[in-house]
Amino acid sequence: MTFFTIAVFLFFFILVLILADQLGKFLWSTGKQNEAKELDGPRHKIGDLLSNTGGYTYLMLGLAVLGLMVFLYSQLAGSPYEGHIKEWMNLLVRWVHITFGIAWIGTSFYFVFLENSLNRTKGLRDGIAGNLWSVHGGGFYYIEKYKVAPEKIPEELHWFKYEAYFTWLSGFLLLCVVYYLNANSYLIDKQVMDLSPSQGVAIGIGMLILGWLLYDLVCKTPIVKNGMLFAILGFLVVTGFAWAFTQVFAPRAAYIHVGALLGTFMAGNVFFVIIPAQKAMVNAAIAGKEVDARLGQHARLRSFHNNYMTLPVLFIMISNHFPSTFGHEYNWLILAAISLASAIFKHFLNIIESGRYAAWVFPIAAMMMMSIVFMTAPDTGGKCDSKIAFSRVYNIINERCTTCHSSRPTDKVWSAPPNGVVYDTPEDIQKMSEKIMQRVVITKNMPQNNQTGMTEEERELVRCWIMQGAKIE
Repeated sequence: MTFFTIAVFLFFFILVLILADQLGKFLWSTGKQNEAKELDGPRHKIGDLLSNTGGYTYLMLGLAVLGLMVFLYSQLAGSPYEGHIKEWMNLLVRWVHITFGIAWIGTSFYFVFLENSLNRTKGLRDGIAGNLWSVHGGGFYYIEKYKVAPEKIPEELHWFKYEAYFTWLSGFLLLCVVYYLNANSYLIDKQVMDLSPSQGVAIGIGMLILGWLLYDLVCKTPIVKNGMLFAILGFLVVTGFAWAFTQVFAPRAAYIHVGALLGTFMAGNVFFVIIPAQKAMVNAAIAGKEVDARLGQHARLRSFHNNYMTLPVLFIMISNHFPSTFGHEYNWLILAAISLASAIFKHFLNIIESGRYAAWVFPIAAMMMMSIVFMTAPDTGGKCDSKIAFSRVYNIINERCTTCHSSRPTDKVWSAPPNGVVYDTPEDIQKMSEKIMQRVVITKNMPQNNQTGMTEEERELVRCWIMQGAKIE
């Protein structure tokens, strides 16, 4: 039955790829034909519809593939293949997310650099706000920015939007694969709040929606015109969400949801503000109407918001590998401090790109990061009065840790040992003693959400054994 299910999945997967490819070609060619003709009435509207639909072909393809993946998972749930499928879904979706994220953040960094580095005074033509000469990859480039819009919009106009859309979609899918499908293991920590999986998922999604609505509302008030006041208020709001997430979810999940919140702000800015403003400006220019410059100014402002959120989001993307941050008693405060320091560092880069003096900015960010390092320094604990026999530690590790960290895990989520770490032999435990000290004793984030019920007394025994040299005789 399993092999039949896989065969059916592969058949429909290939079929979807073929149909999406043919549909995309048809819609693209039809849209191009209608753009080349001056049609009016219903036929013109049909042409616009086909053009727009062609633009979303890849989105439809992605949703179709997602649907097939959900079908495959539903068929294999509860079977020995479940953990294997989850692991590959995690890997592939994470790969897609990182790929689109690099493309999106790369364009964001480039265009902010461009905005900061434009020549705005020397030899500019009428209607030009600035220009820039650059060299890259063996070629020379000359770029001009219009004050509002050119007199005639070129037929070939590149839009930067799908990088943002697919980064958010793949990120949300990754949130589902890692945290929502494994809510009891990764999302919920009974010691933080006793929730059901459905309650945890509802709270997570609900807070993302609430956060976007609140951010968008503030952006539509006069506060947004005062850059410093808006930045302070925004920092306090995000810090408040960080604190709220840590009161509801497991620490690692709380961090990821703050990243998802900032990512939602960024993608929402692109989808709801930046692209609609650009479309309105293009349509006005095509129709020969006066282009409202305020649309571009507001879109540019949201783009700068995105620019300052990129480094905090990148930090959160890698933070789940470093429990010194999310495993700290005041993890929400650590996250807020690192986010602020990274935003200050981005401000330093922006100032440098614009040719201004900024020697005082970088030291502030560096000092904040160093302060966080010392703030998270571990408590080494008290003295160990008696010698701890390795046999006692071996029994603890075998009972509390090897459900995941063994060559044949019995955990329902992991089909292979996480990060390849196994504790099958005394030598395996000894060589990983430093990691055990960090994860089990200091940050106490292992076992994951303490699913196996490791006690404080057991952690103390492990600590003393390591402090006494981690000997296995």
